[in-house]
Amino acid sequence: MDIDLLSNIFYAMVRCGTPLLLVALGELVCEKSGVLNLGQEGMMLFGAVIGFIIAFSTGNLWLGVLLAMLAGMLLSSLFALVALVFNANQVATGLALTIFGVGLSTFVGAAWVGKPLAGFEPLAIPYLSEIPLIGRMLFAQDLLVYLSFALFALVAWVTLKSRVGLIIQAVGENPDAASAMGLPVLAVRTLAVLFGGAMAGLAGAYLSLAYTPMWAENMSAGRGWIALALVVFASWRVWRLLLGAYLFGLASILHLVAQGLGLAIPSSLLAMLPYVATIVVLVLLSRDRMRTRLYAPVSLGQPWRAGH
Repeated sequence: MDIDLLSNIFYAMVRCGTPLLLVALGELVCEKSGVLNLGQEGMMLFGAVIGFIIAFSTGNLWLGVLLAMLAGMLLSSLFALVALVFNANQVATGLALTIFGVGLSTFVGAAWVGKPLAGFEPLAIPYLSEIPLIGRMLFAQDLLVYLSFALFALVAWVTLKSRVGLIIQAVGENPDAASAMGLPVLAVRTLAVLFGGAMAGLAGAYLSLAYTPMWAENMSAGRGWIALALVVFASWRVWRLLLGAYLFGLASILHLVAQGLGLAIPSSLLAMLPYVATIVVLVLLSRDRMRTRLYAPVSLGQPWRAGH
């Protein structure tokens, strides 16, 4: 396997892993605040269709990205209202949000299926993109991939080094104690949910404006569910999240690699690998429940109301 082929594989790995990284970063912040939102798939699809429609209609890709993020925040605000204000079951509310988002995106995007769009093009950074093996992977991507690098750095700094990260962690670990200390538990959780919605919408915009610049029903292809498993796989640690996203991205392109190498392996079997890997990861994690509980936010998925 020559260095050019490896460079192309790593380049595609980052592209495939980017939507997973974006969704998982939002879900990580959400879960660290103690909220489990399973509606990522629906928010991604709604963000994808809104971003595509706006970009196609106006010719402004960045306006499409902005509206896609707002679309994700809109659906996440519905989740926050039902799950946080009315204290509905978070798992049931998240599942309902996914079903609603998938159906709404199909309805809204019915007239836009298959329409072509000139999306974000790769932007090579001079000299850096010529570094052997990693140059194209890191320095010849489109602007949304570069944005994902910056957002990862921001989330890592906030969760690991900032006072905001400590507040989010305190709310997720013990909301009663956090409230007694004067922290606005409901506001912190709501903002975390909205951030998760914005990141899901951004991931959807990446799919419809950069990865495959078009709109197609269910184009997220289960990435929202994979991202949810990825957060648990990473043990709620942001650096592991980055590694896991790109590993799952690599698994997503193995069928293309096999075809390029001329291997006699059915492509449909290799295309199943990301979903098989998700199942395997969840099974392995379920066998070590003590470790999962050790790293998971203590109040994750538990309803909370002030004074109770």
